[in-house]
Amino acid sequence: MSDMVSIRSSHSESPAPVIAQLSFLNRFLPLWIILAMAVGIGLGRAVPSLNSHLNAVQVTSGTSLPIFLGLLVMMYPVLAKVRYDRLGTVTRDRRLLVASLVLNWLVGPAVMFSLAWLLLPDLPTYRTGLIIVGVARCIAMVLIWNDLSGGNREAGAVLVALNSLFQIVAFAFLGYFYLKLLPGWLGLSTEGLQLSIGRIAETVAIFLGVPLVAGYLTRTLGERRRGREWYETKLLPRLGPFALYGLLYTIVILFALQGHTITSRPGDVARIALPLLCYFAIMWFGSFALGRALGLPYDRTATLAFTAAGNNFELAIAVAIGVFGVTSGEALAGVVGPLIEVPVLVGLVYVSLWAKRHLYWSVPAVDGTR
Repeated sequence: MSDMVSIRSSHSESPAPVIAQLSFLNRFLPLWIILAMAVGIGLGRAVPSLNSHLNAVQVTSGTSLPIFLGLLVMMYPVLAKVRYDRLGTVTRDRRLLVASLVLNWLVGPAVMFSLAWLLLPDLPTYRTGLIIVGVARCIAMVLIWNDLSGGNREAGAVLVALNSLFQIVAFAFLGYFYLKLLPGWLGLSTEGLQLSIGRIAETVAIFLGVPLVAGYLTRTLGERRRGREWYETKLLPRLGPFALYGLLYTIVILFALQGHTITSRPGDVARIALPLLCYFAIMWFGSFALGRALGLPYDRTATLAFTAAGNNFELAIAVAIGVFGVTSGEALAGVVGPLIEVPVLVGLVYVSLWAKRHLYWSVPAVDGTR
């Protein structure tokens, strides 16, 4: 999920100030999402013809101009934060690099696929939405959790940059594989699922490719003209909140169009939340244990765990809306994600800091920073 707003400080040795280090907007993100849901439901009841108004102008098939702009605003600050120049440092720690790539692009999607089919066998649209979430690897908000837990900043920046580039190349294939090919091989029913790998690739190219280019150019030109310190301390804090505004705007529209369905089946939200909770627990604890077993120092172990456990809900929502429509169950499943992710990963920051104090870390960091 996106790094919507920066934290105030970093690398705390004590878990007590963790919540206080989050910015005001990030600290209460679940509350803002709930309020956006409520506003959306109220708007949908007040303006029954909202869907026809939104679809008056479309930029892609099934995606209206207002939704398109909201999704781009949601993605752009995320990708403006990525440090693309750090890709050259990936060879410094092959253990971390290989472990992260395996966890993010092999294990993570497979775990979400398994949980979605196991826990939502009778809810195919929500199941599909969660599988899309599993394929969308986290590309920026992980830097917040990494910083709060005392993770390695350079390693986090590299892994985020790699995930950004990998999603351009791999997202469409992995989405088609887990939604169509693998269920067919396993004899699982995908009746009624109309899916095109070309459609997924087109959506990813638009909703990730456009803001990726814009983010890259913003960082490159901004640092060239004003320097990195200005870019990191002045410009990014101004851009960051717009990702949250875009997300909340999208949630308002989505719930305005799905309000009746949502209020008539509140248990569905709880069922969507269950596999997400299981996913975060499996990925974080499994990745943390793997880092420990590989002999990684604490800072890189924490980075490995949080980059593996987080997901890019903005891209998942964009793909779900672009492929299945704003009123789809797939889109709703994506929206539930950040509502669950933020409090869970804040809790895992506390767990990580506890482990740092109570477990013996005998291996020094590769770059000597710890």
